[in-house]
Amino acid sequence: MGVRRKMALRFDLIIFTILLFASPVLSDLILSKVDRRIDLTSQIVENEGSEPVSEVLLAFPDLQVKDLALLKASPHEGKGKVKSLSASLPVENVKPNGMPAALTFYAVKLPKALGKGDSYTFDVLAVFAHALRPFPEKITQADIQLVVFQESAFYLTPYVVKVQSLSVKLPESRIESYTKLENTKIHGSEIKYGPYENLPSFSYSPIVVHFESNQPFAVAQEVVREIEISHWGNVQVTEHYKLVHGGAQNKGEFSRLDYQARPTIRGASAFKYLIAKMPPRVHSVYYRDEIGNISTSNLWGDSKKTELLIEPRYPLFGGWRTAFTIGYGLPLKDFLFELEGNRFLNITFGSPMNELVIDNLIVKVVLPEGSGDISVSAPFPVNQWEETKLSHLDLTGRPVVVLQKTNVVPEHNQFFQVYYKFSKLSMLREPFMLIFGFFSLFVAGIVYMHVDMSISKSSAAYLARLQWDEVQAAIQQVENVINRCLTTHDKLEASLRDLSRTGDVQACKAARKAADGLLKELSKELKLVLSFLQSSSAASQILPKVEELVAKEKDLQEKVMAKHSTVVDCYEKKTGIRDSENRVAAQQQKITALRQEVENLLELIDEI
Repeated sequence: MGVRRKMALRFDLIIFTILLFASPVLSDLILSKVDRRIDLTSQIVENEGSEPVSEVLLAFPDLQVKDLALLKASPHEGKGKVKSLSASLPVENVKPNGMPAALTFYAVKLPKALGKGDSYTFDVLAVFAHALRPFPEKITQADIQLVVFQESAFYLTPYVVKVQSLSVKLPESRIESYTKLENTKIHGSEIKYGPYENLPSFSYSPIVVHFESNQPFAVAQEVVREIEISHWGNVQVTEHYKLVHGGAQNKGEFSRLDYQARPTIRGASAFKYLIAKMPPRVHSVYYRDEIGNISTSNLWGDSKKTELLIEPRYPLFGGWRTAFTIGYGLPLKDFLFELEGNRFLNITFGSPMNELVIDNLIVKVVLPEGSGDISVSAPFPVNQWEETKLSHLDLTGRPVVVLQKTNVVPEHNQFFQVYYKFSKLSMLREPFMLIFGFFSLFVAGIVYMHVDMSISKSSAAYLARLQWDEVQAAIQQVENVINRCLTTHDKLEASLRDLSRTGDVQACKAARKAADGLLKELSKELKLVLSFLQSSSAASQILPKVEELVAKEKDLQEKVMAKHSTVVDCYEKKTGIRDSENRVAAQQQKITALRQEVENLLELIDEI
């Protein structure tokens, strides 16, 4: 009896194990031959073997189950690798009695019960998100990348195994070290353990392989795919990536000169490019990051496929990160179909980039506004919820189906379907909105051109506005005159400072005479403006403040003149400095207070 199985794993997981149970009575089952082949030549690790059984339980250690990305079983289609997993067998999580608590079990339901002597062959695909561990964990730019893979040379199973063997194929012939057991052979880059005969149940012999692997460990910490459907003939896809090199972390300084001169030596494990395999007839392709468009990309294709080669702005070494966005359009007729009155989108789920492991994938399908009766059919379990997206010309928003899954691997890039109902009349909503919008705009223009919106010059509102404008102009004139008076006061203060410095009494008196003439002219202007404000009914509210301002300035002017006369008189009579200061001090105190009041009134009137 034998079972054929295929295993695919991802890096960073320490132990990989599968257990198979074939009968309710474990002692009735003997595995006649188990051949395992583990291929480590890339980031994907495969394990193949063959063992026909009647009823199967698959078991995984609990520490390993958290990284289990995909588990499928299907009828065997012949020799060689699995050709198709379209006709999958049901697989569900179970908890059999009497089994070790540290194991998680999955039951594969066979299409029919097998009697004594019957056999049934099927294939199992198990994909894990993390399988190889870098060691050492940090390397320099010039170092090669070494990784560790741990397994059991014996197939861990509760059954007796007559014959079994294990083959581990490595990407390079350079092997740092490996566990040597009985019947261990190495041929180039392949290590073979066995064959081993008549091993008892639960036989276990750990092995460790430490080898060179400069394959880039491309890990997307998060990918958000937005698929927007437009019934006008297009499907727009936008994908946002947060990428990290998950291999051995780079330590020390990075030299771009060394990298460009010898990239295969000074950056052997660096991440240089990605290839996105997209559907044919793709159009409007772009590739950009937060800075802008990235020109280091190349697009080519034919009638069957389109490939986009993209290069980050800088080579990615272990632990380095980058974020970017790619977008493209697809013909609607290639992905949207109708079935029994419903429409459904048929498109792939995962990322178009091979060799990419995604820790968290979010797929958003944006349906046209007015869609209803939404349902999703996916080939594997996903978390699902709905949102609403508002876009141009939307009234209620577009329904958005959100699908989320962790530990996503290339095997998840399978087709899924989103079903919904949509009335053809709803397609006319946006054109009608545009027509109505332009019609309203034209009507508004016609109304504006033919309606006189001006205010009549004989209306009370117009006359009141005109009077208020005249009042504002008069108040502005009052403020200008007061400011000129204050400037004249400052000039008188400056003449007194010059007198104390030079002793030129005549120059000081000349400055006083000029100031007297100017202040008289300004006083005449104030009287005319004040008379206009007193006669205007529109200035009734602000007039008291203006009159108070004029009175305060006049009082301030008298105090400044008095101080000036006192200082000049003391200087001519050669009065002592202390006596002069005593006579001026009281005057200066009043001048300072009045000056502050005038300035406060100016600010208040300006605000009004």
